[in-house]
Order: sequence, then C-alpha cells, then structure tokens
Amino acid sequence: MNEDRIKGQWKQLHGKLKARWGKLTDDDLKIADGTTEYLAGKLQERYGIARDEAQKQIKEFDRNL
Repeated sequence: MNEDRIKGQWKQLHGKLKARWGKLTDDDLKIADGTTEYLAGKLQERYGIARDEAQKQIKEFDRNL
C-alpha cells in the first residue's frame, strides 16, 4: 500500500472513505489524516473486526482507487 498516496489525497478520499465505511465519523477521519494504522484501529473498533481484516480492507480500498 502506498500510504504517501493516501496522505496526499486524504481530503479528496474523505467522501469515498465515508461511503465505504459509513460508521467512521468525520472526527475519526480528521484525526486519522491519512495514517492507515489509525484508520485500521478505528475500523476494528467500529466494525468489530480483527486488525488483519481491517488492514486487508484498507489495502483493497487502495487498490480500487
């Protein structure tokens, strides 16, 4: 995954992230600010999934951009 790419496009991706993971709040995304580790933690928390699964979903999201 290219975390630099995500960080660079974070504001543009905000809407796509909300569409993909609707349980994430605007505050979650503001704090994450492109940090995939934080995002994975929030996915774990909001969706009750394992960290590996959260990271897998983020990688899949990145591939589909």
